[in-house]
Amino acid sequence: MIINFNIKNFGSIKEQQTLSFEAEKTEHLEDFYITKIGKRRILKIALIYGANASGKTTILKALDFLRDLVIEPENKKTDELDFQPFLFDEKSSKENTILSIEFIQNRIKYFYEVEFNKKAIVKETLKSFNPNKATVYKRTTDLKNRFSEIKFGGKIKVDKTILKTLEANTLWNNTVLGGYIKTNIEIKELKEVSDWFKDYLRSLVFPNSKLDGFITSLIDRAKIKKENVLTILKKADLNISNIIIDKEEKDIPEGLLEFIEKSSDIPDIELEKLKRKKKITSVKLGLEHLVDGQKYTLPFELESEGTKRYYSFAGLLNLLIKEQNAFPIDELGASLHPDLYQYFLLTFLANAKNSQIIATTHNRELLNDKDMIRDDMLWITDKSNNASTELYSFADFDSSIIRDTTNRLNAYKSGKLGGVPNVGDYYLELD
Repeated sequence: MIINFNIKNFGSIKEQQTLSFEAEKTEHLEDFYITKIGKRRILKIALIYGANASGKTTILKALDFLRDLVIEPENKKTDELDFQPFLFDEKSSKENTILSIEFIQNRIKYFYEVEFNKKAIVKETLKSFNPNKATVYKRTTDLKNRFSEIKFGGKIKVDKTILKTLEANTLWNNTVLGGYIKTNIEIKELKEVSDWFKDYLRSLVFPNSKLDGFITSLIDRAKIKKENVLTILKKADLNISNIIIDKEEKDIPEGLLEFIEKSSDIPDIELEKLKRKKKITSVKLGLEHLVDGQKYTLPFELESEGTKRYYSFAGLLNLLIKEQNAFPIDELGASLHPDLYQYFLLTFLANAKNSQIIATTHNRELLNDKDMIRDDMLWITDKSNNASTELYSFADFDSSIIRDTTNRLNAYKSGKLGGVPNVGDYYLELD
């Protein structure tokens, strides 16, 4: 699980900002919101509020970028890293970016930090706490010669041959973890950490992400149970009685196989299967509805946008409950009725044990529901005078701003807590 995530000089973020999942001392809603690992109390959810262009999505993009740095290493030394530092300051635009994260994997706490610019990973550190702090490795880069040097801590025994192999695979624009993924060598700590990034921290979900195809594929390949997704959908009052997945084999159109071979990342073994069969399988998804005792199957593309999104979210809920995952989700409430939005969150909180959701939202109805919220799970992004993003929690306000009796919704709407647009009057003079 994620404990803390730190961002410096990434996108709209200039100075270091920290998103924390460490729970405050209050026992309010303890059983729903908090997972206890040893002495640590870790929150299962963080909701980020803020005006448009205040940096909400930047928080999620930074987390997603860090994931990609680890599990999708660049293949060439000449490839530049695809990000922007803070650009509204000449100094910052030329400085390095730093991302760091504290997390727990197999009950061991790790701290991982990486410093980089567009061309190279400049520094990198991995530490473990089991229970005492120990350096797993430190990496530095010779920027002139484009060479990475990796030094393991005294408690980590690595053969010289293995070290040379790892250094050879760690390009100057790759992380050590990314270099490790490219090799067949075995180093326990590196495997645990790279597995956490690959298996626990999931890709960023945008409102326009085609999640339905991903969920349908998981159901079709029996990676998740259709019955579980259907149970979640039925409880959401969407009048859905079944999920229908039809598959049809068709001849591969002329030129498509050549296009796939040149432009796709499809594994070689799958490509060879396509060449032998010369057929491609198309999948059609439909949702069955029971109306007046009759069953009707509606093609998925004809369903409402809210139903489509909740079908995808039902699959995410299954993953969050049955496995251990962290999903960053941009605009969590998009296309969802507020009651369904709230139901999704409550279902997650009541059933998931070691999973987390990090989401941006504009849903303000939740803010004054004290039976559902904790202050430490609510975050705000606001723009400072120099246009950089500031991130802070509702729990950061003292009792002079927020008391137990404070109407949080009214305090937020009034601008008392920041994170709302400062718009002008309604009258325009246009040429």
